[in-house]
Amino acid sequence: MNAWFVTPVYRDVQSFLILRERLLEIAPEAGIDRARFVVADDTAGQDPEIELLRALDDVVVLEPPFNLGHQRAIVFALRRVLPAIADDDLVVTLDADGEDRPADLPRLIAPLRDEQGREQRVALALRTERNESFGFKLMYWLFRVLFRGLTGTTVRSGNFAAMRGSVARRALRHPMFDLAYSSTLLALDLPIAYVPCPRGERYEGESKMTFGRLSTHGLRMLMPFTERIAVRALAAFTFFLVLGIAIAIAIVCVKLFTDSAIPGWASITALASLIISLIALGNFVTLFMLFSQTRAVSLSSVEDLHDGESAGLIGIPDEAR
Repeated sequence: MNAWFVTPVYRDVQSFLILRERLLEIAPEAGIDRARFVVADDTAGQDPEIELLRALDDVVVLEPPFNLGHQRAIVFALRRVLPAIADDDLVVTLDADGEDRPADLPRLIAPLRDEQGREQRVALALRTERNESFGFKLMYWLFRVLFRGLTGTTVRSGNFAAMRGSVARRALRHPMFDLAYSSTLLALDLPIAYVPCPRGERYEGESKMTFGRLSTHGLRMLMPFTERIAVRALAAFTFFLVLGIAIAIAIVCVKLFTDSAIPGWASITALASLIISLIALGNFVTLFMLFSQTRAVSLSSVEDLHDGESAGLIGIPDEAR
């Protein structure tokens, strides 16, 4: 079986070299006869160490014209190499820093091989353990609660995923992948097999993920679920609107048809709270939609820069196809 390992590298060449060696060691156990590595240089040519990878026969380095972020870099690389990937080939996406453990590869791809029809699945690594600080774990838990509330979907997976070439060829052209990779796999309702995998530790250096980049990443993960969020926002708006009307009618009826006194502050507070809630909800939806439109830079414009290039021209030898 041929396998394509697609990973973004952002000033992390040494970690990738360790990852490559460990994947090559585990490949026979996973039933992989030939492994090819596709690296998206997310520095857009600014990292001189990338030249070390160009000298490796089994590594293809792709260079986007600007920094895309790790998830969109994966999509960019996948779309570029799809012409060279056969339907039966295995496609594995993962981060280069070691937190996606090569030792989990045999278990990750097992759901794609066991029974007839399973080759149409996508296998995702389900995170069971994390080695981050308490603060990060708390923020991640809050993000999961927010994500669940807004989308109705629980997110516990990242970029570590496996699929057949035929699945990648059909799915990766969906425009939602221009926004995010991992959450789009969930949003498209593809047949998914979850494989419990603890998160590993970095091989070298420190994470380049700042709080700002992490926040942007979290917002991007919400974008493929825009329709679900809009429906839930509409339901919440309707609920608060009906509740506000009901309270207003109740106050009017009490004043007109009973002798009971209603404190002025009670009615004013209730109505003011409802108005503020509706304004806040409207602002959230408006800002979210605005953010989606301004950040959704289509990768098609990036791909157009390479129109007419064949798989051979991007460094993939004919015998590897």
